[in-house]
Amino acid sequence: MSVDREPIWLPDPDEVTAASVSRFARWLTEHGRAELTGDYLELWRWSVSSGTTGRPKGIVHSTGGVLLEHLKAMSLSLDLGEQDTFFWYTSPSWMVWNYLVSGLLAGARIICYDGSPGYPSGEALWALAAEHRVTLLGTSPAHLRGCAEAGVEPARDHDLSALRSLGSSGSALPSDAYFWVADHVGRRVRVNSTSGGTDVVSAFAGGSPVLPVRPGELSAPCLGVALDSWDERGKPVRGDVGELVVTKPMPSMPVSFWNDPDGSRYREAYFGTYPGVWRHGDWITITGRCSVVVHGRSDATLNRHGVRMGSSDIYHVVEQFDEIAEALVVGVEQPEGEYWMPLFVVLNPGYELDDALTGKIRRAVREGASPRHVPDEIIAAPAIPHTRTGKKLEIPVKRILQGGDPRQVTDAGAVDNPDALAWFAGWHTEARI
Repeated sequence: MSVDREPIWLPDPDEVTAASVSRFARWLTEHGRAELTGDYLELWRWSVSSGTTGRPKGIVHSTGGVLLEHLKAMSLSLDLGEQDTFFWYTSPSWMVWNYLVSGLLAGARIICYDGSPGYPSGEALWALAAEHRVTLLGTSPAHLRGCAEAGVEPARDHDLSALRSLGSSGSALPSDAYFWVADHVGRRVRVNSTSGGTDVVSAFAGGSPVLPVRPGELSAPCLGVALDSWDERGKPVRGDVGELVVTKPMPSMPVSFWNDPDGSRYREAYFGTYPGVWRHGDWITITGRCSVVVHGRSDATLNRHGVRMGSSDIYHVVEQFDEIAEALVVGVEQPEGEYWMPLFVVLNPGYELDDALTGKIRRAVREGASPRHVPDEIIAAPAIPHTRTGKKLEIPVKRILQGGDPRQVTDAGAVDNPDALAWFAGWHTEARI
């Protein structure tokens, strides 16, 4: 079935001004999506970053900028409308909460859930989706991996006939998760993996209702986002790994940081590497078909002998082992120019990290990623620390292993398990003795 759509014009990245944003707002108003009144570009809201790269930042946004960005995302990128029921598992401490609530702007019904996705069982989110006839369900790579490992069968055990799209955010969605969704949720369900951040309360790249879905790839840059991939010289890169940059303004870029009166922290955070151009801190590859592959944080990148590698390539291999619950890898620059790349693994009950398992991991990484991805050392850890939104704390762990004070590298209140972070500090102290 085809649906005729009226073509619309978004503000050109070269001409993002108050006037062009107002024209976009008028279009939305005329088409019945929303009514915008008042000085909506002057109102401020603020959010706090998750703490993935260190101590959380208080970020000030313009209400109007975020509102317009979300109207675009809900109505066009996610293709939501009055016929939809929208449920993205999140908490109010994460920017996705704002995304979920903004579904109301497109006329969709939203579902808010206060609880664990794994309680009373791994079926919790699928049961809610079936009960409320959810049409777009949002979750995370970790949740999907957990469902796969637990043998959950969403399509078999729940009526998901209303579900047309499955969103994923928080980290890169590996290729095998796309196939798992097709086999166990439904081949007609479109996978919409996104990459963005609290910094812009939105996404830079993601799925599209009019583009193909390819495992391991985000279909395209989001509408109105001048996304590019640059090398260290500031030159565009295609088909290879580069820095995620945004070369023209987005409406929802921050106004400022909280307690940053001269704007120096703000400028250094985003514009310190490429003057005048937003550097987000992610490694990406833009393919020849303009899709996007996300490799992980560039400031936590693995860089052996000048070759940059993404940590997700290693996680994709290692976290498929029955023996391993979770893993974390960091690249640590050491004195005298040495480079150390340890892999920490959390073992499932009943397993131990012996020579046989260590060798098995090394062989799998060598074959499934590359010889350069093989870690220097494999170490058993009791737990992996995350932000409260589920992101692995690679950068704080790296800084601790370089001798940083755990109290300075991140805020304990932003960590889901402070004891896990403390373990790395203790392990580092003992390893140096």
